[in-house]
Amino acid sequence: MEADLLAAFDRVIGRRGYGTRSEAIRDLVRQELVRTEWEGGKGEVVGSVTLVYDHTRGELPDRLTELQHRYLHAIQSSLHVHLDERHCLEVVVVRGKAAQVRKIADLLLSSRGVVHGELVSSTLGKSLG
Repeated sequence: MEADLLAAFDRVIGRRGYGTRSEAIRDLVRQELVRTEWEGGKGEVVGSVTLVYDHTRGELPDRLTELQHRYLHAIQSSLHVHLDERHCLEVVVVRGKAAQVRKIADLLLSSRGVVHGELVSSTLGKSLG
C-alpha cells in the first residue's frame, strides 16, 4: 500500500478511536459484506429510517402513521422524539427483503414535510460471523 494512502488511513482510524489497523479493516470488511447482502436481495435485512419533519405540515403525521400501519409486517419498532415546537425526529426500524425495506424507506423519506432523512442499511448479522 502506498505510504500516503496508509498515512491517511491511519489518521482516519486514529480519529475514530481504533486501536489497530486490523480492527478498522475488520469493520470495513463487514461494511462491504452488508452492502453485498443488500445488493444480492435474497436474504432478510434490517434498516433504520431516520426522519426529521415538520409536524405542522398538513397531514404528514397521519401519513407517516398510515404508512407504518400499511407495512406493519415489516416495521419492527419506531421511536418518536419532539425536537421543538414544530419539528419531530422519528426512527423506524424495518426488516425484510432489501427491496421492500428500500421501498418503505423511500415512501417515508419522500413524504411532503420531511426536512431530512436517511436509511441506514444493516444486516441480521448471520453473514458477519
